[in-house]
Amino acid sequence: MNITLVTFAMAVAFSAVHIFVGQLRFLDRNPRSRWLSFAGGVAVGYVFLHILPELGAHAGTFEEATGLDAQLAEGLVYTLSLVGLALFYGLERALALSRDERMEREGRDRPHHPVFWLHIGASALLVGLIAYLLNHREDPSAAGLMLYFAAMVLHLVTADFGTRADHPEIYDARGRWVLAAATLGGWALGLVVELSEMAIGCIFAFVAGGIVLLVLKEELPEDRKSFFLPFLGGALLYAALVLGESWLAAG
Repeated sequence: MNITLVTFAMAVAFSAVHIFVGQLRFLDRNPRSRWLSFAGGVAVGYVFLHILPELGAHAGTFEEATGLDAQLAEGLVYTLSLVGLALFYGLERALALSRDERMEREGRDRPHHPVFWLHIGASALLVGLIAYLLNHREDPSAAGLMLYFAAMVLHLVTADFGTRADHPEIYDARGRWVLAAATLGGWALGLVVELSEMAIGCIFAFVAGGIVLLVLKEELPEDRKSFFLPFLGGALLYAALVLGESWLAAG
């Protein structure tokens, strides 16, 4: 099987999420769709069973590449994750403040256009890096790639649904196409640019922080009225798949 064609198909699937998430009408409901809570659970499972262990592996890479003490190298990796989390938290707060200000002044429940486009730009960076990692992952196995794809496609459904809800007019007109182009561009960049293991570790750590924040942002607020059992089911199902894959690999 040609791995390049497989990862290209996955990148196209990611792009399709950006383009067609607005057509998934069954997700647009209050209380929150159980499917979104399930997707959030899968993403949380990915965080704990893939992201955290892989961050530990990248800490070893940082230690070898920089000659730093093991504890300091590990701290550096997690600091990069914290930077990713803080950046996306800041963007989410900026969106919320912009919406509140515009609602108070104009009676429109929409953020200002420059703030929303700043959010789209940061999201484009994140999805481009996610697509880049399709071709450069710590776990190169077929099972590892499929688990990564499954977790990321569900994460993108959740994240894109939340982004579109902030300003559906701009998202549908132009924003979704920017995200789709960034995804395919990130995948293509992964074919022609092979970064060092340390640089890959930096990218992965930053992406990890962004994913953690977006998962928490979509699932935890009280006004989301999320469902615990679908969330738990998604997390447990993903955990079972990861543990099963590990057991088969060990056998």
